Amino acid sequence: MTRLLLACLIPVALAACGGMDHQPRYDSYERSSLFPDGKSMQAPPQGAVALDDPAWSAALENRPAMGFELLQRGRERYGIYCSPCHDASGHGRGTVPARGFPRPPSFHISRLRAGPSSHFVDVITRGHGVMYSYAARVAPADRWAIAAYIRALQISQNVPAAALSPDELAKLGEVAP
Repeated sequence: MTRLLLACLIPVALAACGGMDHQPRYDSYERSSLFPDGKSMQAPPQGAVALDDPAWSAALENRPAMGFELLQRGRERYGIYCSPCHDASGHGRGTVPARGFPRPPSFHISRLRAGPSSHFVDVITRGHGVMYSYAARVAPADRWAIAAYIRALQISQNVPAAALSPDELAKLGEVAP
């Protein structure tokens, strides 16, 4: 029975591969009707930066000055690239791990709180564990912005109630002493 099934499946599988032996493509400098200028080789889009560009790499070496704009940019980029796994508060309970992917560590553990901010930039650049590199997705300056925002998240989780103003306590629903 299995031989008969196998004998039927092999011709079907081979027939499915029939169109893959010849894929249409353009050679360099060949004319193309696909693009309005008739060229098959197109210039990169405006604003595109090569990953090995010296200015691109120099942004990793130069940590930007801390400021509100940097934190705002970090919050925006964190929400786009990091929150699906690390969640909005940085505890590692995002939607991706909720669906079976390995859970990332919380940013609030003592090892990550004590480490340098450059560790987060390095992990974004090179990846770590099951997290792949985001070097092609996140600009170097944005990596520093994300690291600054992670530091802000870490600080926000450990503020004692006594350090808050009465207005901030009221917002939290607590009673000021």
